[in-house]
Amino acid sequence: MEGTHAADTELETPTRDVFIAPSIHEDTLLGTSYTHHSPMPKTITEDALVECVLGVDEAGRGPVLGPMVYGLLYLPLASHRSLLADAYHFDDSKVLTPAVRSSLMQALCTPGTELYRNCGWATRVMSARDISAGMLKPAGTYNLNAQAMDATIELIKDVFAKGVHVKEIYIDTIGSPAIYQKRLERIFPTSMITVAKKADSLYPCVSAASVCAKVTRDAALEVCYRSYGLKEDREAVVDGWGSGYPSDARCTTWLKHNMDSFFGWGSECRFSWGTAKDLLETKASEFKVDWPTPDNEEQTMRVTDFFMATPDDDEGDSNELSSWFGRPVTEATL
Repeated sequence: MEGTHAADTELETPTRDVFIAPSIHEDTLLGTSYTHHSPMPKTITEDALVECVLGVDEAGRGPVLGPMVYGLLYLPLASHRSLLADAYHFDDSKVLTPAVRSSLMQALCTPGTELYRNCGWATRVMSARDISAGMLKPAGTYNLNAQAMDATIELIKDVFAKGVHVKEIYIDTIGSPAIYQKRLERIFPTSMITVAKKADSLYPCVSAASVCAKVTRDAALEVCYRSYGLKEDREAVVDGWGSGYPSDARCTTWLKHNMDSFFGWGSECRFSWGTAKDLLETKASEFKVDWPTPDNEEQTMRVTDFFMATPDDDEGDSNELSSWFGRPVTEATL
């Protein structure tokens, strides 16, 4: 969950001049998860019956810092490969340089381009705080796969709610492709659905969705880092935090140098990750919390227990509550 190859960290690291897409909501970025939708493309608003293809992919599943982002992109089926693959050369975001990703995202957001005219897109920014809160629930853990699947389903539902005629759906898999696909087919029975490994390198709409997700995450990391570095009560940041992956030395160095011994880090950190847990255990050992153990007897008390008399109770006291609603007819007459 947490790792990535060290050789890939540069491709995962945002450029300093990354395009800050409209999907970056700075006021909520470090707190609550949120969804952003682009305007409906003109080619679809002009013809509501046009058949469309839709792709979904994610970025930032493994990092200890920053959000996980799900991206979605849809466009007329007839333009799928000619526009995305042939004209703009979309590919899996992990093999595109940060500068190329940023440029493609900017074209998607710029009125007058063919991408803007034909493509609609959306992102679900899943904050580090919400991811950790779900995974650290004391009971009924909301694991990352479940969170990711729910984000995917909600994004697709939003597009259907706009009246888009989605004919085909392509998704990069979470876990078993067959199980995931069957669930989606039950929810969206009118569309042809394909869930596959490496879908971001096989289907251009998934490649484009991957770029939407990755550039949004890149920009989110940049904005989060900027705001963190301006806080006066923190130590100076150390050479940035890189890609946010635990395998990135810049990330682990930043975590070690910017850790509060009691609170750890801010909302940009996924406290459910082993990297964060280990640092808290080893470097914050001076603070220990002993949580009180609930009294089992109190836990088993029921509301009805207050309405039941015991043999040893004084008759007047024991019947005080039960007599509020009267006494059984047989008891009253005998």
